[in-house]
Amino acid sequence: MTENAIFQPSTQPLTIALFVLPQASILEVASALDPLRNANRQLGSEAYRWRVVTPDGQPVPLTCGISLPSSGPLSAALGADALIVVAGYRLADVATRPLIRDLRRIAPRFLLVGGIDAGPWVLARAGLLDGHRATVHWEDLEDLAAAHPHIDVQPDRFVIDRNRVTISGAAPATDFMLHLIRTRHGAALARQVANSFLTRARPGTEPQIAPAGTDPGLDPRVAVALARMEARLDNPEPASETAHAVGLSPRRLETLFRQALNTTPAAHALGLRLQAARRMLTDTAHPLAEVALRTGFSSPATLSRAFRARFGQPPGALRR
Repeated sequence: MTENAIFQPSTQPLTIALFVLPQASILEVASALDPLRNANRQLGSEAYRWRVVTPDGQPVPLTCGISLPSSGPLSAALGADALIVVAGYRLADVATRPLIRDLRRIAPRFLLVGGIDAGPWVLARAGLLDGHRATVHWEDLEDLAAAHPHIDVQPDRFVIDRNRVTISGAAPATDFMLHLIRTRHGAALARQVANSFLTRARPGTEPQIAPAGTDPGLDPRVAVALARMEARLDNPEPASETAHAVGLSPRRLETLFRQALNTTPAAHALGLRLQAARRMLTDTAHPLAEVALRTGFSSPATLSRAFRARFGQPPGALRR
């Protein structure tokens, strides 16, 4: 992690412009701004300032159906110290060529440029992450690395590299803001802010997904089995192998799954793969053959049959 001048002790106010794209999540916006608001409250001064800008300067629709007020278009971000892009779904529609062009042109005017959730995709398309270490939401890590080989993609919660920051989602946005507060105003204030939200500051290098066994109330062996299934979507193993790997008989593992999740190991693993396929169909342009390959199905026809049985429609109908 290479530090930027922003991450130094300072008594000067810091202004952050959030460039919020349509279909972003309200949780990501709140996770970025509320720690700053709370830090101001704890300090009794306006150490952090912010403004929300949108592509057309109008209120922007979020995934929850609420429209977020805007201070103006992207040009209204000028004068801020940092510009952070907040993006979510439908990037093909919202990250237009004019938007990418304007972002590329305005980026050098800020000390720090960043992205939250799908925001790193927008930065990558603008060429603003070439030659940098970066992260993105765990569902998109492989795709970002394949689409942009000049980016050193990391599976971290957030990554700071020189004058770029990439943040993998809503909770890591809070982690990053706590890091920012700590570097500028000390660990005590960062802890006070974290305590206000009943959370803790996680380092950027912490995994995005909690390790197996950390789920409260879940048998550790079930947790390990779940982690194995999540890590093997493209190459699923038989339930008997999963049971052997966690030191149980297949029958005992099935009993534990029924008690904890009201399903069987095989059914749960299939559900994970079908949910992953559903996400790829709605969020990417991958051909059906690639979706099948990446979710462990032997052919598009096999995926289509399982998909129709689970969701009541074939993959093509959902994509349309």
